Amino acid sequence: MNYQARYILQIGNFKLSETVIVSWLIMAFLALASYLLTRNLKKEPTSKVQIFLEYAITFFNKFVHDTMGENALKILPGIIPYLLGLFLFFLCSNLVGLVGLRSPTTDLNTTVAWATITIVLIYYTAFKSKGVSYLKGFLSPNPVFLPINLIGEIARPISLSFRPFGNILGGTIIMSLVYALLSYVSELIPMVKIPILQLAIPVPLHLYFDIFAGCLQAFIFIMLTMVFVGTEAADE
Repeated sequence: MNYQARYILQIGNFKLSETVIVSWLIMAFLALASYLLTRNLKKEPTSKVQIFLEYAITFFNKFVHDTMGENALKILPGIIPYLLGLFLFFLCSNLVGLVGLRSPTTDLNTTVAWATITIVLIYYTAFKSKGVSYLKGFLSPNPVFLPINLIGEIARPISLSFRPFGNILGGTIIMSLVYALLSYVSELIPMVKIPILQLAIPVPLHLYFDIFAGCLQAFIFIMLTMVFVGTEAADE
């Protein structure tokens, strides 16, 4: 089985992978959903949709403030929309498997890009908050620990990249194997042309791998981003 993203559009040397196209579809869906949900907002909410949206945004704002701290939000005033957008994109990326599309999260390029943004935010916040003195932290608590601290810095983007990639890709592989097994077993049942085993048995597995694990990995990623960035912005 080949689980690498396929190139499904090629014009000369220009190629578009399945990951890019599905990512565009997700972004288009989120943009359309945002427009439809916010086009009739009022100062005094009267619809249940607006009341729910205001409650969700207020809850998320408070959650980010409590996790990162005021100093981090002063340094990165646009971090809340970014985190919410990343969470929704991450969540939708993990749920598209339910409609037969390949999750962008199963492409390491996607998670490396997310991790790279997080690392840039971490170092930007650290230098903005502490200046050049931030580099002294690599010698803490003793200069002998410099190699260990450097290894820790290198491990952080690797961990951020491979954790969601490995979990979501692992679930995709397991579901592919389950469907292949159920298809084989269904063919052994005489006089049955419909793969009845594939209609119900995979449902609880989809609930776990696509919905529960997808939501969990999205939450873990933005939580780690908030903690790492907030720690660098914390007052001494």
